[in-house]
Amino acid sequence: MPVQVIVGAQWGDEGKGKVVDMLSERADIVARYQGGANAGHTVCIGEKTYILHLIPSGIFHNHITCVIGNGVVIDPAALMSEIGQLQQAGINITGRLLVSHNAHLIMPYHKQLDSIREQSSNKIGTTGRGIGPAYIDKFMRVGIRIVDLLDRDVLAKKLKASIEEKNQIFTKVYGETKIDVDAIIAEYQEFDKKIDEYITDTSAYLNQALKEGKKIIAEGAQGALLDVDHGTYPYVTSSNPTSGGACTGLGIPPTSVTDVVGIVKAYSTRVGNGPFPTELLDNTGERLRTLGHEFGATTGRPRRCGSFDAVALKYSALINGISRTVITKLDVLDAFDEINVCVGYELNGKRLKSFPSDVKTLEQIHPVYETFPGWKTPISSARTFSELPAATRSYVQALADLTDTKTWIVSVGPRRDQTIVINQ
Repeated sequence: MPVQVIVGAQWGDEGKGKVVDMLSERADIVARYQGGANAGHTVCIGEKTYILHLIPSGIFHNHITCVIGNGVVIDPAALMSEIGQLQQAGINITGRLLVSHNAHLIMPYHKQLDSIREQSSNKIGTTGRGIGPAYIDKFMRVGIRIVDLLDRDVLAKKLKASIEEKNQIFTKVYGETKIDVDAIIAEYQEFDKKIDEYITDTSAYLNQALKEGKKIIAEGAQGALLDVDHGTYPYVTSSNPTSGGACTGLGIPPTSVTDVVGIVKAYSTRVGNGPFPTELLDNTGERLRTLGHEFGATTGRPRRCGSFDAVALKYSALINGISRTVITKLDVLDAFDEINVCVGYELNGKRLKSFPSDVKTLEQIHPVYETFPGWKTPISSARTFSELPAATRSYVQALADLTDTKTWIVSVGPRRDQTIVINQ
């Protein structure tokens, strides 16, 4: 297992934090490869709950080195706050956190632009953390990278060129005040002093680790159906949460990836705008939200809830090369008499052969459901697959059969110990 990639196989919020934390026990390095502080990875250890936004979920294992790769966009305030919270909680991160010198920075004007654009009629439903605008600058080749903080003259030159254009937009398009360049330079050079001990060439570090035979977990944020290339565009994130993003986001070769694990919820959720074929706008959807505590870890927004979508997962498995899945929040379904699973899409009376990623088609399709009996008993105390009710085992097997995947692990609660490994 030189590199094991952990991807969210739905619309994000699948429980990747718990899974990465669990798998870290047998790894050496956990590396985050894309996204920003719009992620919210929750890890429950005993009675304590931690929410991470930038730092990889392996940080709670003392033997793990955590890497934030070049594909991540970093909000300095969010990163320093997260480091401080971990230190206050007694988590030792000294010598265990490495940040890529090539990672791009989220600037104050990125957050401002994000907020303004989300107030328009064409809003996507972003977290407003400046992620999208930061990636825009990255691909326009005007972004500010951490390495730019090392030289005040270089930083000033790049910032002035970028801010000159931003000020035109703020003042002439949105009627906002101009950005103070000097204030930003001073603020970010102070940040450089605080973060300097963590900065390194993480691509070189990871490739050396591979040569030494170390085991690396590549942790993605969001989910495959929010991928900017393969998701429900334009209602997507600004990066590539799919497994291919791990290589570009960390600077490692594709040949180093030996395993892709897809994390899926036992039902479906989505945050923000965009098509959601199996969404339940009734008491069942509200019940899922309440029982599953489906509120965003980053924003607190209520998540949209729906039935498990086997068509979407089959597509996700295809584009990610998922070899096995982890099913989370299975215990949330304990209270239901019946459980519906979407097994197909129909459009104008015809069954579609594959998942359509264009919004217009997705908004018009009719999901075809198969109904499975519920188990109506708590399963959170089960620790082996055989201890689960027959109906639960049948449901898990049906999801694997319908999506041509192999179920590796099921989670029956938020804690580390509430986990069942089916196939070693």
